[in-house]
Amino acid sequence: MSLTPDQILSAHKANVETLFGLTSKAFEGVEKLVELNVTASRAALNEAAQHTQAVLSIKDAQELLALQANLFQPLAEKTASYSRHLYDIASGTTAEFGKAFETHVTEARKNFNALLESTAKNAPAGSESAVAIMKNAVSAANSAFESVQKAVKQASDLAESNFNTVTTTATEAVKTSGNAKR
Repeated sequence: MSLTPDQILSAHKANVETLFGLTSKAFEGVEKLVELNVTASRAALNEAAQHTQAVLSIKDAQELLALQANLFQPLAEKTASYSRHLYDIASGTTAEFGKAFETHVTEARKNFNALLESTAKNAPAGSESAVAIMKNAVSAANSAFESVQKAVKQASDLAESNFNTVTTTATEAVKTSGNAKR
């Protein structure tokens, strides 16, 4: 089986569309990251100005200590929130790339299997055992690939779960320590 010029052109067109789609998704991720950083920077600047005004209006050391203690908890919560947003942006962009990769792999496997079937039908007499070996090898490779995909998915889910647990634990620890100081 040989590829026709229309099939080659169609494959190239699909690849270019995929490239531009992935590039667009990458830029969307960068836009979200820039927006997050601009928002965080603006909030930090406003809070620094408010904190400076509060420090300038302090009358004694007791007030200064109370002000500093009240500053720590919101800062930790905002840091955890920023980290969560950053993680969401990264994981969302990565998921888009993963979907595109899976789609291409599935399509390539489908095309390869069709090519293998066509070759097997047109194989000379007496080559049945070679064709069977080739089909078994392809089947084993597909099974191995699917196992790796499942393992990567499980590891990714575990990493996300651990990230969520650590973020929640850190936020709760800061709240607890902030309440204990008061």
